[in-house]
Amino acid sequence: MTLAKHSELGITHLPDHTELPESDGTFVKNFQEHPQSILLTDSITSVLQQLHPDNQFCIGQDSGIYWRLTEPPERGAEAPDWFYVPNVPPMLNGKFRRSYVLWQEYVAPLIVLEFVSGNGSEERDKSPLSGKFWVYEQAIRVPFYGIYEVNQAFLEVYHLVDGRYQLLQVNERGHYPITPMGVELGIWQGQYQNMTAPWLRWWDAQGNLLLSSEEKTQLLTEELEKEQQKAQRFAERLRQLGIDPEQL
Repeated sequence: MTLAKHSELGITHLPDHTELPESDGTFVKNFQEHPQSILLTDSITSVLQQLHPDNQFCIGQDSGIYWRLTEPPERGAEAPDWFYVPNVPPMLNGKFRRSYVLWQEYVAPLIVLEFVSGNGSEERDKSPLSGKFWVYEQAIRVPFYGIYEVNQAFLEVYHLVDGRYQLLQVNERGHYPITPMGVELGIWQGQYQNMTAPWLRWWDAQGNLLLSSEEKTQLLTEELEKEQQKAQRFAERLRQLGIDPEQL
């Protein structure tokens, strides 16, 4: 039942995120999806904090976006694998969000990402009211919609222009510019955690890979080791010249 129909019937109470199901009971498709979402969130957080010094943004991972009232309620929601909403509080009244409810928020996600586990037909379904593509384009009206086929290492990103999705073109680096975020989205082949695979990753506008916390720590460790090795070589050279480095 749509919001307009509820209004016609004089129903004034609209359920919020605490009253709607937070899951439809389905399983995550494979063991890659969870770390993929973590990698996307971890590597983009510092950028979003710069965009939002007031910390007014939220990120959803396998969380429901409710866009219409139905029975059962889950039929009125889509649950992207990853999405970002700007200019909204990360929590509501001190509580973690159970879902994202459009009639409670009114701010649509800026980007949603779907990780394809099948042949991609579900993610490209344009059937009115039920197809993911239609819902993101016509109902939720998400400005950027990404479809990532991990088994094919293939990514498509659509941009909402005049009410219709248009396929974005990659830049010279093979990435899709997400201009409002100041970043690019693309595929990176490498190891994250203990898995070597093609991963969906962010780059900055200059083409520099946005690192995860683990990668930043590893890079810092490597730099420290290089500095220590450099200092050891310098000390050894001093000793060869008859100078005690401990006396300097």
